[in-house]
Amino acid sequence: MLRSPLDTDPGHLPLGLAPPSCPDGRETDTALCDLSGPWLQHERLSRRDPNAKYHGIFQASRQILQEEGLTAFWKGHIPAQILSIGYGAVQFLSFEMLTELVHRGSVYDAREFSVHFVCGGLAACMATLTVHPVDVLRTRFAAQGEPKVYNTLRHAVGTMYRSEGPQVFYKGLAPTLIAIFPYAGLQFSCYSSLKHLYKWAMPGEGKKNENLQNLLCGSGAGVISKTLTYPLDLFKKRLQVGGFEHARAAFGQVRRYKGLMDCAKQVLQKEGALGFFKGLSPSLLKAALSTGFMFFWYEFFCNVFHCMNRTASQR
Repeated sequence: MLRSPLDTDPGHLPLGLAPPSCPDGRETDTALCDLSGPWLQHERLSRRDPNAKYHGIFQASRQILQEEGLTAFWKGHIPAQILSIGYGAVQFLSFEMLTELVHRGSVYDAREFSVHFVCGGLAACMATLTVHPVDVLRTRFAAQGEPKVYNTLRHAVGTMYRSEGPQVFYKGLAPTLIAIFPYAGLQFSCYSSLKHLYKWAMPGEGKKNENLQNLLCGSGAGVISKTLTYPLDLFKKRLQVGGFEHARAAFGQVRRYKGLMDCAKQVLQKEGALGFFKGLSPSLLKAALSTGFMFFWYEFFCNVFHCMNRTASQR
């Protein structure tokens, strides 16, 4: 059996994790959940309010399908894929460099919970700073109604720059950085803890199925980390569509915020504490699937490469 790279010596360090909105390289499989989340985050959502546009994930999915067609569930898919590739490359490289630095330059064990939390969070922040403009583009594409304001990615970049200036590409950056640090750290830390719990709770036969273990523990880590940091993700999405209100007039409700604190204040006053968790259900579904598969494939390919290196060294 191949060794898991997460259980190897400190010199063989695991890579980083994916961010809240995305970028784990599996956007295609979770596109509907990824789109439903931002839609519910922006619209009035209530089972009791007759004026609410959406009442839940299934009703929202049916209405989106009726109003905008099947292709609406893949709005913003191209920038999402660009985001996945760029984010993953920067975060993985940053995490490797940071953990290697800790291993060589300090007395801390690079495999400790706290080290993985801090290094994973810092790596995620570096990746976010690099690809945040693409995340804003993705959110704008997904949030626009009909008729479309942006027809292509190039058109969106030019229109946004001319109408709102270069700072538009970093809207929502503050809540993103605040949320991404604990999110990435919790993803990795919870995954490691859940793996230990799984090995303790499962009988001997169950421990042999490492692929199932990685998938289940990854899904659990995604759900935990997403739930704990979700309000900041909601603030980020709402701030990113600021200045974009004319494109959302068809949805019947337009909000304007002056900043992070004003956004949090308005949500609490107008929507209550539950407003901080609008759209949580599809986001949790996406987090469970994407994070679970991310760890599954991450462990799989790291084990394959480890086996290939070991075979080559024995020749």
